[in-house]
Amino acid sequence: MAYPLALVVVTVFSALSLIHFYWALGGELGKIAVLPEISGRPAFMPSTASTVFVAVGLALCALLVAATANLVGVPLSGKWLRWLAYALAAALFVRAIGDFRLVGFFKRVRDSRFARLDTLVYSPLCPLLAIGVFQVASSRNI
Repeated sequence: MAYPLALVVVTVFSALSLIHFYWALGGELGKIAVLPEISGRPAFMPSTASTVFVAVGLALCALLVAATANLVGVPLSGKWLRWLAYALAAALFVRAIGDFRLVGFFKRVRDSRFARLDTLVYSPLCPLLAIGVFQVASSRNI
């Protein structure tokens, strides 16, 4: 059960990582729809370095899930992989809840392109990934 689920979760994290690398390299497609807005203006403009940081973080999430599912080998014990995966699942749930202002299910700003996409796509994806990561970690034999 965990193997196909792990492949799906790894694929999603990998795709998200590649999209962030694309943006870091100057790609513009879709970029405007992923920035929270206040009064029609982006709440912040991420630097290239911060976008690369997010891309690397997402790639590491993919690696963690792959390692937890025994798809790849890493120099960490199964116990550490399992607990790191549980921490990732918890972080994804927290992202879904949000900051109670601009992102997450309980955001107050709801009248922007980002807010609508966050409600329909970004926030729902987080608990789905969290459940997938949790399932993979739970099925890991230590």
